[in-house]
Amino acid sequence: MALGSKKKKRDAASELTDDLLVEILSRVPYRTTCCCKCVYRRWRDVVSHPDHRKKLPQTLAGFFYETEDKGRFPRKARHFTSVSGGYAYHPCFDPSLSFLPKYKSLDILDCCNGLLLCHCSKGTDPNALHYVVCNPATGKWVAVPGTCWSGNGPITRLGFDPAVSSQFYVFEFITVCVPKDDTYYNHRINAVWIYSHNTGDWSYNVNGLGNDIRIHVGSKSIFFSGMLHWATDNLVVAIGVQGDDWRTIRIPTPPYLYNAGPNDIYLSEGQLCLANMTCLELSIWALEDSSTEKWALKHNARRSQLSFAFV
Repeated sequence: MALGSKKKKRDAASELTDDLLVEILSRVPYRTTCCCKCVYRRWRDVVSHPDHRKKLPQTLAGFFYETEDKGRFPRKARHFTSVSGGYAYHPCFDPSLSFLPKYKSLDILDCCNGLLLCHCSKGTDPNALHYVVCNPATGKWVAVPGTCWSGNGPITRLGFDPAVSSQFYVFEFITVCVPKDDTYYNHRINAVWIYSHNTGDWSYNVNGLGNDIRIHVGSKSIFFSGMLHWATDNLVVAIGVQGDDWRTIRIPTPPYLYNAGPNDIYLSEGQLCLANMTCLELSIWALEDSSTEKWALKHNARRSQLSFAFV
């Protein structure tokens, strides 16, 4: 070797064929696949190619919605819009959930970390309602028998954390409708049925707080640290998967104001976050310590600055 010459380093990763690269990426989590798109331009093109997406991990970052057209059969159709980003991205599953058995009716009630919770009826017995928990990205599904309360249209939520376990939980709340004003209704919780995928059974649990704890039909729930969380007017309420652990966390705002919108909760970077809309402003808070109910203000904006969102 001549003096001063340098041996060219071999880049084994760049020598991977497209087929071999797809086989490797199909075995890693979705987030890792996204990171791999930033390594090489060719990797990005391989991951984004329509012929490869069906083999690679998918995400349900987006929302389902239904349309109705009297001149179409069937009249109702379900669609999915992705917010995952990236050009030419389309979900590699059928939004109609055609992989499920044929039901007379199927309504999506909740979603949690890639799983959907659906309420189903076969039509032979209108009262014989049950649930289906499915993963549209893989086409796998599990039927969950209903309770004696399922036919009454209960508020039902799904709990699932793939980082902890492959098991899921279904929470069916037994409530009493309580009017807040002429147009807004809350549902006071008396008890809850909890289904464990691990045991295959439902357990009945009374409201362990003994207070006027409520849940709104359209409220969002978060499954975090083994507990289901949701926001009420002035509290974040949490219930454990065994039904014997109920907790409340006060929200960092004054008492509920007239014409203020409902609170909502989210999960961001491993922290529970709260979006609070009053008649004056929108504030975003992150829970730093649940034991001390310590919240940190992350963002704040006057409602007049957000007027475009309400047009």
